[in-house]
Amino acid sequence: MPPLTLRSKLPDVGTSIFSVMTQLAQESGAINLAQGFPDYDPPQVLLDALACHVSTSGQQQYAPMPGLLRLREAISAKTAHLYHVPAPDAATEITVTSGATEALYAVLAAVVHPGDEVLVLEPAYDLYGPAIRLQGGVPMYVPLRLPDFHPDWDQVAAAITPRTRLILLNTPNNPTGAVLTSTDFDALAELLRNTDVLVLSDEVYEHMVFDGEPHRSTLQHPELRERAFVLSSFGKTYHATGWKVGYCIAPPALTTELRRVHQFVTFSVSTPTQHALADVVPTTALYDSLPAFYQQKRDLFRELLTGTGFELLPVPGGYFQLANFRALAQANESDVAFARRLTQQAGVAVVPVSAFYHNGHDDGLVRFCFAKREATLHAAAERLRTLT
Repeated sequence: MPPLTLRSKLPDVGTSIFSVMTQLAQESGAINLAQGFPDYDPPQVLLDALACHVSTSGQQQYAPMPGLLRLREAISAKTAHLYHVPAPDAATEITVTSGATEALYAVLAAVVHPGDEVLVLEPAYDLYGPAIRLQGGVPMYVPLRLPDFHPDWDQVAAAITPRTRLILLNTPNNPTGAVLTSTDFDALAELLRNTDVLVLSDEVYEHMVFDGEPHRSTLQHPELRERAFVLSSFGKTYHATGWKVGYCIAPPALTTELRRVHQFVTFSVSTPTQHALADVVPTTALYDSLPAFYQQKRDLFRELLTGTGFELLPVPGGYFQLANFRALAQANESDVAFARRLTQQAGVAVVPVSAFYHNGHDDGLVRFCFAKREATLHAAAERLRTLT
């Protein structure tokens, strides 16, 4: 029998840089500041709730496809409380998904047709491009403006064509930490006013905005809300990335299309996990305290890196620190080569920021994750001082 021939849909896509750097960290015994996950547990009240529901009879079978109604009702109340907006309808506007990743993929599969263009502001999370291409869509990349990584709305306007189906936002942004402002949303609304372009707003780091500033959500702009899918992540909010539970808020017509795909991708999300989350979401203190919690980690990590040779960029949101490494680089050393050397020589794994550009653009930046225990951050800083 001759060997099988397989025509790949993503022939140029290899293993994710996050998996590559995590494996290298494991092989090198390095502290992993590359992949974006905490090294501490979720709140005990959430763990207790999960343990309770795992052991409760009748809660081990399929949940309803859109998510448990009581969890969707809790999400609705939280959204209204947090953003001072009309509460989204739990029945027709909220869908619980297997992480924000599944929500994002399902949105793109639902609304992007072959040949449709999707505007992506980059640097951008590496999932976006491949997920668009798998639908037959065409990612159109618009660079964010250095040094603050804010959109140049004139460039965005120039990129919109009759084939543009959707614009993909991420605020706070991964990897840069940049946040969109009310002025940004007004500018975007003006651009889209007489179009059918949809908005996909990835807001998984919504509870990590610092220095007294609030997170500004697409949901707060009435004009954009009518055409937007807004994604959130319980994994990010409750330090439980391995639970893979997120949700999407969208108007009824858009939610209908999302659910057409969601029901054939995962159908439903872990039932006891949803019950546990429904128990704790009404406790506002658990997420109201997060900006201060993560700002303390940001400030500590920045202080610890003083004198290491890294030039630190501002971090208005998220839990990543970008740093320019050129003062520490060897001759003509790329960010990928530097990240590998840092992992193997200093014992600290990071992500090269070129991984967030479709063309591998290299600005001499690496990304650290500071969502770690203080002891981890101190140990990482000590190791970073050894790099020569």
